[in-house]
Amino acid sequence: MLIASFSFASMAVCVKVASAWFNAAELVFYRGLVGMLLMWLMVRRQGTTLRTAHPGMHAWRSLVGVMSLGAWFYAIAGLPLATAMTLNYMSSVWIAAFLVGGALLAWNPRADALRQGPLALALLAGFAGVVMMLRPTIDQNQVFAGLVGLLSGLGAAFAYLQVMALGRIGEPEARTVFYFAVGSAVAGGGGMLVVGASAWDWHALWLLPMALLASLGQWAMTRAYSHGATLVVANLQYSGLVFGALYGVLLFGEVIPPVGWLGMALIIAGGIAGTVLRARAAPHSPAEEH
Repeated sequence: MLIASFSFASMAVCVKVASAWFNAAELVFYRGLVGMLLMWLMVRRQGTTLRTAHPGMHAWRSLVGVMSLGAWFYAIAGLPLATAMTLNYMSSVWIAAFLVGGALLAWNPRADALRQGPLALALLAGFAGVVMMLRPTIDQNQVFAGLVGLLSGLGAAFAYLQVMALGRIGEPEARTVFYFAVGSAVAGGGGMLVVGASAWDWHALWLLPMALLASLGQWAMTRAYSHGATLVVANLQYSGLVFGALYGVLLFGEVIPPVGWLGMALIIAGGIAGTVLRARAAPHSPAEEH
């Protein structure tokens, strides 16, 4: 997940530059197109196939993932960037709510799921760091965009849980990422038919690193959720904000106030606490039981 977060933060730098010449639909389309090619090559190298016995699960993962991505783009257009990012990062809180809430409904004090409680608290502490770091605000005329931003986080949570389910049944990470890339290319292509396409010049070179970093991040994220403890992985996902903040300082001259650095420290502390608590709660249990 640390590799995924770094890749996505690096991709965001490319998107920030490329968005001056390409619209959101184009960025989604080229991200998916290059991702399809890369994952196809990886599948061939691994000696496996793109044929799957679970097309419905892949279709659902692609559907909710692409819808979440589209909602996030809409939220970015209608909200301050800090607010849109915070709402999208609530996906980890939604995951905690699903897992811990399900354990409480079952109410089995000896069940491993109830040990998720301290992990959920660590994750919520990480989200508190997100809020401190980004300091989101929503005006009255931005309520609808805010609701869409919330839905982007909810959709991302469903997508991540579906990734975890695909990993449990043995689907290779490259295959899962390939079908998400297909969904992105189809959705982006449909959007281009509606809003049009930009003329190509040398600025199109930014599309290649954007797509490569997105594919690497998607593959690493898929592997993390497939083989890791879900709440720990979700907690480490917050590290993307740290990488993004460092890029902002080093490349764009942004200034982070003291409360922002304090929030960054809380994010890191939450990730470490989640890892330690998981290891102490069930040191010999397989990841899929968490």
